Amino acid sequence: MAQAAEEPKPVAQNRRARFDYFIEETVEAGIVLHGTEVKSLRTGKASINESYAGEIAGELFLINANIPEYEQASKRLQHEIKRPRKLLVKRRELARLVASIKREGVTLVPMSVYFTERGKAKVLIGVAKGKKQHDKRATIKDRDWKREQSRTLRSNNKG
Repeated sequence: MAQAAEEPKPVAQNRRARFDYFIEETVEAGIVLHGTEVKSLRTGKASINESYAGEIAGELFLINANIPEYEQASKRLQHEIKRPRKLLVKRRELARLVASIKREGVTLVPMSVYFTERGKAKVLIGVAKGKKQHDKRATIKDRDWKREQSRTLRSNNKG
């Protein structure tokens, strides 16, 4: 019997991304990391909340992602905390993503960073359009309504 593929556990997540943006599609990209960055990521203290993906010299980079220093490594082996990190995508996908960035109001937002079963670090990038204030209020209203519905259903089932 074949086993279902498990969803990888995220090392870092951008929980506000779905609240602040309409996510049109998601793309999985590899990420180029230096030695201590991998160990630091595995500790789970990285943050991608204020980061974004952008084009630099025809390549895609993760900008402003915070991967803290790895405490057990010596000072000379440490990495820069917020350096731009190259993202690995296929050439055709890169052209499509760069074209979508150039459209007005579209940005590439990292949704999560995780490790695959083979130990490779991956970034899930969302092609996103920003939400207006009234869209955010509607999202809050829907979320509260669903929470209230589930509470009502639970209380009715108990009684």
